[in-house]
Amino acid sequence: MSVLVYTESEKGKFKKNAFEAASYASAVAKMMDTTVTAIAFNSTENDSLGEYGVSKVMNVADDSLTTFNAGAYAASIAEAVKSTDAKVVILSSSTDTKYLAPLLSAKLSAGYAPNVVQAPDSTSPFTVKRTAFSNKGFAHTQIDTDIKIVGVSNNAFGAHENKVDVSVEDISGTADSATNDTKSVEIDKVVGKATIADADIVVSAGRGMKGPENWGMIEELADVLGAATACSKPVSDLGWRPHGEHVGQTGKPVASNLYIAIGISGAIQHLAGVSASKTKVVINNDPEAPFFKAADYGIVGDAFEVVPQLIEKLKDFKAQNG
Repeated sequence: MSVLVYTESEKGKFKKNAFEAASYASAVAKMMDTTVTAIAFNSTENDSLGEYGVSKVMNVADDSLTTFNAGAYAASIAEAVKSTDAKVVILSSSTDTKYLAPLLSAKLSAGYAPNVVQAPDSTSPFTVKRTAFSNKGFAHTQIDTDIKIVGVSNNAFGAHENKVDVSVEDISGTADSATNDTKSVEIDKVVGKATIADADIVVSAGRGMKGPENWGMIEELADVLGAATACSKPVSDLGWRPHGEHVGQTGKPVASNLYIAIGISGAIQHLAGVSASKTKVVINNDPEAPFFKAADYGIVGDAFEVVPQLIEKLKDFKAQNG
């Protein structure tokens, strides 16, 4: 019996959340006095998981699974669970795994607890702490099924090195006629920029920017910080920015270390989707903007004056500190 963790990769390289999930699995395995087995799909850097407590990697080497297919991936992971007799399965909280998790849960008749933020309170009974009520509170959830699935919140547990010897086994994917007829035709992805899902810092802006022609300074600030750019729903609806940058309850969730909101009033739907961020900085010329109540730091001022000054100060700081 071992703890099984699904480690996400893209073009053969593991994503940041793969190491976070592996670290969480290692913590659970230590509590249960067992080992960690990882399952990956077409990864080329499997040995790196040994740095995070994974002692065995089952690498699905199948060209037909190069791009994500929830049904096919769930079938292969379910087969790995059975072959390793795993009783706990660890997943990340990416868009893909949130799609995959319910399918896997149904295949294994397993209880699933998403948005988990720390190691289990106990393993008998198996109880985890997770966010609830749009990140406004926490729930301690007990999973009573024989097999348990845990979805770890992004940027919550963190990646912790725990080097062990690791072995790698290439395996074949599991055929699933009900799902394998779904094919990925095209993936439209921005290259060379930090993504909202993986970024430690996110710079977001709203209608306070007055038009798409003013987004240059937002992109410049993001570039200086090595951050991803995002926007509020009204901005994407107006066509000022692509819908892929829309964050909030109805867009992409944000769980970054630093979230900078510029010219965003802070509607409840937006706050619900970004409240998992550890530090929130708000720049708005309206001192009554609701976002200030949720902010860790706030600047009341005109974004067209504040942001350029902030960019210059950050450039000076980087120049002095390398």
